[in-house]
Amino acid sequence: MSEQHAMNHENSRHQQHDHHGNGAHKSHGAHGHQHGGHGHHQNMAGHYKARLEFPNGAPNASEETEIQIVTTDRDGNPISRFKVSHEKQIHLIIVNRDLSFFAHIHPEYEGHGIFRVRTTFPDGGKYKWIVDFVTEDDAAVNLSDWVEVNGAPAGHRKLVPDSERVREVNGREFELSLSSDLAQSDTVLTYTVRDANTKKGIDDLEPYLGAAGHVVILSADAEQYLHVHPVDEGATGPAAEFKTMFPHPGIYKIWGQFQHKGEVLTVPFVVEAK
Repeated sequence: MSEQHAMNHENSRHQQHDHHGNGAHKSHGAHGHQHGGHGHHQNMAGHYKARLEFPNGAPNASEETEIQIVTTDRDGNPISRFKVSHEKQIHLIIVNRDLSFFAHIHPEYEGHGIFRVRTTFPDGGKYKWIVDFVTEDDAAVNLSDWVEVNGAPAGHRKLVPDSERVREVNGREFELSLSSDLAQSDTVLTYTVRDANTKKGIDDLEPYLGAAGHVVILSADAEQYLHVHPVDEGATGPAAEFKTMFPHPGIYKIWGQFQHKGEVLTVPFVVEAK
């Protein structure tokens, strides 16, 4: 079984998923992959390809959809071996056009370069998917494309930077601070986690996918993607730090993901890099 941790119009939810495949939609394109306290992999996205297939036909809004991810090298040969990266062989990120929907899913590997998972798209319209994996030869690969989902689209909301970087999620308060808001500069994202009622710092965060937390960053047009891991992967709070760099000036949405008392908490913020 694989799992989905989704943020649908800023409401967290959990779902469990499963299996099966023959359909259509392609990939290409590389983005960023950043790590905090461990070695960097060589990004060789141009050497690999991925495509999404929908065995039961084009996806429909609000219906459980079976997804098949087909991964190959640039010659079309299936990728047969993957390194486990943060407890999973592949990470699948899905967002809608205005970034109000976010899902971080972990499909199951079936062999011959194929992964399968089930998920639900809440509305019709375009969704960006990004697959993130590490091959046996230590190449970090990010591939992406857009997919069209049948059904009535949700209203488009403009991304506006948060004036206050404090958000409550399921009884926990998260405060985000940035060491710099300048593009192309090293920036440390610091999350401070507190009990929302007592304001006491939470110091018993649990590992999520083998780390203190994970951060996904997308530019407003969803073309710039960063997957960032903590500086100290063993941190348990109240502070968790992530080192990154915004590639260009503009507006970005940041999703931090943490685990506390067995619950995965997804925390969104919108910032502007200058």
